[in-house]
Amino acid sequence: MLTVKILGSGCANCRKLEAIAREAAADAGVEAEFVKVTDIKTIMDFDVLSTPALVIDGKVVSSGRIPSKADVEGWLKA
Repeated sequence: MLTVKILGSGCANCRKLEAIAREAAADAGVEAEFVKVTDIKTIMDFDVLSTPALVIDGKVVSSGRIPSKADVEGWLKA
């Protein structure tokens, strides 16, 4: 099972990223645990300069933008 973290303050873009990630995982048939990270210190541990950010199994794959569902599916399958 993959661990998918959504880094951000909980803003509208963060919620949109989470929805896209959940939909991408479901469409790809990938089992994933989703974790929302809102603590600034924890976010800074990932060296992310802008949010929202998407982390899959400890690797930052996107930050500062909302990726397409196709991009997220590709990252989940990789």
